[in-house]
Amino acid sequence: MEAKRYHPLSILQDTIFFIRNSFFVILILFVFQSGSDRTWVIYGRYIFFVVAIGIIVAFFISWLTYKYRLDETSFHLYKGVFNRTKQTIPFSKIQNISRKRSLFHRIFGVTSIHFETAISGDDHSVVFQVISQAEADRLQSIVENYEEEPEYPVEKEEIHEGQEEQQVDEGASHRVVHFTPTTFDLLKASFTSLSFLLLIPVIFTLYSNVGDLFEVEERAEGFISSLMSSWVFILFAAIAFIVLSIVFGIVRTFITYGKYEISSDEERIYIRKGVIEESSFSITKEKVQAVEITQTLLKRILGLAEVRLTNAGSSRTSEKEVNSLYPFLPVKRAYSMVSELLPTYEIVEDMENLPRKSLWVRLLTPSLLWIIGSVVFYFVSPLYLNGIIPWWAASVVLLLVILLFRYLDYVNTRYFLNGPFIQFKSGSFNTSLFISKREKLIEFSLTRGLLQRKFGLVSIGTVNRSKPPYHNGIKDIPEGLGTTLYHWYRDRSEDIEIK
Repeated sequence: MEAKRYHPLSILQDTIFFIRNSFFVILILFVFQSGSDRTWVIYGRYIFFVVAIGIIVAFFISWLTYKYRLDETSFHLYKGVFNRTKQTIPFSKIQNISRKRSLFHRIFGVTSIHFETAISGDDHSVVFQVISQAEADRLQSIVENYEEEPEYPVEKEEIHEGQEEQQVDEGASHRVVHFTPTTFDLLKASFTSLSFLLLIPVIFTLYSNVGDLFEVEERAEGFISSLMSSWVFILFAAIAFIVLSIVFGIVRTFITYGKYEISSDEERIYIRKGVIEESSFSITKEKVQAVEITQTLLKRILGLAEVRLTNAGSSRTSEKEVNSLYPFLPVKRAYSMVSELLPTYEIVEDMENLPRKSLWVRLLTPSLLWIIGSVVFYFVSPLYLNGIIPWWAASVVLLLVILLFRYLDYVNTRYFLNGPFIQFKSGSFNTSLFISKREKLIEFSLTRGLLQRKFGLVSIGTVNRSKPPYHNGIKDIPEGLGTTLYHWYRDRSEDIEIK
């Protein structure tokens, strides 16, 4: 296959991004100072035009020089004008595939696709910011259907042409849909996510910007003061704000999760979401490194949970990460869905609690936060509180809050070892349940402090492949259990298949 250029619409997309990032510069030079003949405004416009033309030309040159090619095993990426570079990324290194269609993509009938590897850095992933849907489907099909050649030849059963086509068709159509949210699910999610509260900063931001431009506060000071003196207006404004907030939260939730779908076939898991901006994610089941089930305090009260799949190619720092299952699943449904998507994973609900001596270790461990806070209260209290609240009283309150968090973490912490699986739960108000296989752990550590040594306790730490590596662990477990877990991890060679 010959090397191909990226889609020409990538030039337009980059140009739109440049204009968007230069919005305030354009606003100042061409809107606020539209009739100005000041020297800095005139020269600023000339400089902006020169820079804009140069950047757009650079976009065009990049499009001319950036190419890609596929062979039977790898992506080959070419870039550079004077210093030509070539990068090869094998299909076997790709951990997951994600696709996204923004409003720009939907208008022009294109999409974007991202092939993520386990190596940190953008240079180690294959990204097509703009690509035709047919080409994206072709590339995704090639990567998903790629199989590594075995080290030793394997005899293959002879298959006739008609049988082969039938097997391919059956494999492509055998996708099971596990979850799509109902209208009631979306309404419940809109309140659980507290998205209606996002209207508050939006209103304040708009008011601030309008006030800066048109001096609203000075012009409408008398009018606003007269309105605020009327209880009817205040009541009406409060009701209108509540209604608008609820509508805003519902609309935002429907846009985000309206077309949410979780499905799978025998080899892969598929997640799709979004109404205006569509995004999709797929991962091979065998490349899932761990499962994490999280609950905020509100979700614990309502019996909801979020399931997140950790894999070597996922970036845990991304705020809009799509490898999270529907964030508002009932707890029982979340557990059952993990078993449906990953039949080899087992979740045990009845786990072991920490011994009572673990609580004493947590309560007796010195708190650096409390020490620093007490010092701050000692110096701040006379200056700002005028002696109303003594520094030692604020220090006691802080200590009680810290001890409360530690107690709740002790109550919620649980663990269980189930054959090749390890799972533990921790957290105070918000909790996290971690499940992983022994073969997926790349590091295992045992540590203990002075107090733990006195009480016969240890802490364990685990590391899974991710970007950055995903660290987890549990504190203050019995020393005997720690030794058992160490030997359990040391025997992981029994689970690892060397290809």
